[in-house]
Amino acid sequence: MALAMLAVLLAIGTWQIERLHWKERILARIAHAEAAPPAPLASEPDPFSKVQVTGHLRPDLAATYGADVRETPMGTQLGADLIEPLEREAGDPILVDRGWVPGKPTRPIAQPHGDVTVEGYVRPSETPGLFSATDNVAARQFFTLNAPAIGAALGLPRVAPFVLVALGPPPSEGYPEPAHHLPRPPNNHLSYAITWYGLAVGLVVIFVLWARRALNE
Repeated sequence: MALAMLAVLLAIGTWQIERLHWKERILARIAHAEAAPPAPLASEPDPFSKVQVTGHLRPDLAATYGADVRETPMGTQLGADLIEPLEREAGDPILVDRGWVPGKPTRPIAQPHGDVTVEGYVRPSETPGLFSATDNVAARQFFTLNAPAIGAALGLPRVAPFVLVALGPPPSEGYPEPAHHLPRPPNNHLSYAITWYGLAVGLVVIFVLWARRALNE
């Protein structure tokens, strides 16, 4: 039984080491993409690719996504991400996540006029889960980043099947505050591997102590 348990613990620890190297490769690709200049938006962009696209923002069709508490110069405030459609000459409108804005802003929200070029990363559309918060369509408050559903609620019959999350520094007005980097998955596999290998060492120590005691009886 001790040998079987030891084999299981070592196998799980080794699997976590393999996951560690796999996650490091993913993080390296993300870092490389983040350092590279944005590419023109393709017709079918890869998820989380860094791109840029030019068009005209529609603040009259603005919506909010999610809920997030942040520290601001005015203190702790509850806010959400500002979603605005970007109309372009060729292709369906794109929902742009311009960044976080407080629920009760004390300063005006920066709003560019005319055509703008937005740099950001492609975030795949989501579908609501069993425990997802209910969207408030009338107030244009959404808690699931479902691009087709948000577009339909805003009166847009067709939108791109993804959301473009803006990257960059905040405007001089202060809001919205765009994302500063591409999302990075957590990498805790080294600590997991140490835990499983530690349990294997503990098992060996306990077995040796038990075996010595059994032989001396």
